[in-house]
Amino acid sequence: MTCEYFGTCASCTLYDKTYDEQLNYKIKREKNRFSNFTNLDFDIIKSSEKNFRNRAEFRIWWEKDEENGKDKLFFAMNDTNKDILKIDSCSIVSPDISNLMPKILKELESSMILSFRLFAIEFLNSSTSDMLVTLIYHKKLENEWIELVKKLETKLNIKIIGRSRKQKIVLSSDFINETLNIDNQNFHFAYEENGFTQPNTAVNIKMIEWVLQNSSKQDADLCELYCGGGNFTIPLSKKFNKVLATEISKTSIKSALRNCELNSIENIEFIRMSAEDFVQALNEVRAFNRLKNIDLKSYNFSTIFMDPPRSGLDDTTRNLAKNFENIIYISCNPETLHRDLEALTKTHEIVKFALFDQFAYTEHIECGAILRKIA
Repeated sequence: MTCEYFGTCASCTLYDKTYDEQLNYKIKREKNRFSNFTNLDFDIIKSSEKNFRNRAEFRIWWEKDEENGKDKLFFAMNDTNKDILKIDSCSIVSPDISNLMPKILKELESSMILSFRLFAIEFLNSSTSDMLVTLIYHKKLENEWIELVKKLETKLNIKIIGRSRKQKIVLSSDFINETLNIDNQNFHFAYEENGFTQPNTAVNIKMIEWVLQNSSKQDADLCELYCGGGNFTIPLSKKFNKVLATEISKTSIKSALRNCELNSIENIEFIRMSAEDFVQALNEVRAFNRLKNIDLKSYNFSTIFMDPPRSGLDDTTRNLAKNFENIIYISCNPETLHRDLEALTKTHEIVKFALFDQFAYTEHIECGAILRKIA
């Protein structure tokens, strides 16, 4: 991939390497990092080289056009000196987002009501071309703005949300519809604005498939922590009798419940609870009212699945994981995964390890580790 902003835009930091060169650089770095735990060959999940992001956010920059005296809008990113960099395009966003960017900017620029004090634009796009755009302002959004945006939704065939301080205005819908074909089976999801979604859809599908292909069907139950909107939970439910999944975010739990309905899945219980509180409930340290209708003792857990934030696991969660026969750990931060494996490999051995290149052209890479209890 080539991009006219390589070297000036701060987003893509590995711009001086071809895709294969940067991927090999990250593979070598992570193999060295985890060499004290495993000498297994890593499974490598590659990204597309361009147009791979289905979620993106851009600042909006205003400048006076000296020729006609009118204000002109630009998309903007930070440059390598943390100053504003005006851009006309972005090579890593999906084709749908890329095609929409100049069209929506032209429409916004033509109306002072739509453009005045516009601060940023967020795009959320599905592989089925459903598009949700969030316009973020530093002003109160009035009825005149709403009427204009309704027309803009129809003209561009998109969904729009307006946000300002203490305001969220949903014109038609606050989510997009997504269908992921995973191991030749379609799974349906609704992705909410402001909720967590994986930004690289193609790599996300391969991540889920990697987990499924390394998880045998079991006459037992699954415990999942940090389940989000059910991205892994729903496909994994096909491998287990029952699933008990926890998540602290209200938005994510709402999405997870809706996604279960979309896929007619009935063997998952979702709990809005932090991982630390769940451990206390499971160990009967404390009773929680939100668990009053859930019989924890009825579960026959064989596997724990964890996809924590960048901070990784806390002490209580690491100790809980040691009690399971199988551990599936998806990590967005190799540093904290390495720290957690220091504890987990005292009771378990790594049987599979993968790298998922969600964020091509950056230093970032995600990891997957599957561990089995040492006999």
